[in-house]
Amino acid sequence: MRVAIFAAGPLVLPPLLTSLMMRSRIPLFQTEPERDGLRRASRFNAQLLDHLRPHVVAGTTTAELDRMAYSFTLDHGHTPACLGYPGESVPYPKSICTSVNDVVCHGVPDDRPLQNGDIVNVDLTTIVDGWYGDQSEMFLIGEVSDEARHVAQVAFDSLYLGIRAIEPGGTIDAISRAIYEYAIGEGLDVVREYQGHGIGRKFHQEPGIPHVPSRPPNRTVIQPGTCFTIEPMINTGTWHTKRPEADGWTVRTRDGGLSAQWEHTLLMTEDGPEILTLTEHGPREGNRI
Repeated sequence: MRVAIFAAGPLVLPPLLTSLMMRSRIPLFQTEPERDGLRRASRFNAQLLDHLRPHVVAGTTTAELDRMAYSFTLDHGHTPACLGYPGESVPYPKSICTSVNDVVCHGVPDDRPLQNGDIVNVDLTTIVDGWYGDQSEMFLIGEVSDEARHVAQVAFDSLYLGIRAIEPGGTIDAISRAIYEYAIGEGLDVVREYQGHGIGRKFHQEPGIPHVPSRPPNRTVIQPGTCFTIEPMINTGTWHTKRPEADGWTVRTRDGGLSAQWEHTLLMTEDGPEILTLTEHGPREGNRI
């Protein structure tokens, strides 16, 4: 689940003081017990996604996926982080987010069966012993259009380009620029209103990770010990979105075009970014979707 920033246009940041203030608020996880906690939460979250994977097929409702996720999480003694999460109008009512076709993010599971040709993002966050793990993945249902496959592939590749753009001491701008330039070059656009986020013992914290470069560039440094998500949302048409629907959560593309997104939780170590939410059975960097 990503953080809303509700930008009305290209991101414009205040002066350097804002970046300095952000750095002072970024939690750093320096001890092995802390990092092991992050790894355990993310590892379980990845196992949960693999548990759901065989069921994300035509004929299954997203409400059924939600019930499976809820039961699997509780059976292992953990907590679904999204369930009851405070919103602008109502708490989030389900355990996972399922965003189908033109839904950009925060789609609420319902009784509509998945259909041949759909694309769906399954977004999971779990609390394990007080630590959070967060990730999402796109699923292509049956035979999908070339456009649907393209946007899913570009979103996947954008995620890894963002990851590989950074190293210890690198800046947030490097992530944003790598994602944006690639997606635009592929004839697609990048959602501006929602972004990645820091994570740890809180669901959402500093640093915010926009997927579009700002003016002036965001020079916030990602130091070893920083834990955060990268989760680009890529649209086939305009980057603009519609604000949440009557359910208080579901966000759609403004023009009805398709949207795709992938997400990993990352820990910046002294040697570079460690992907904490790799699944056993999901796609790997460089794969074709």
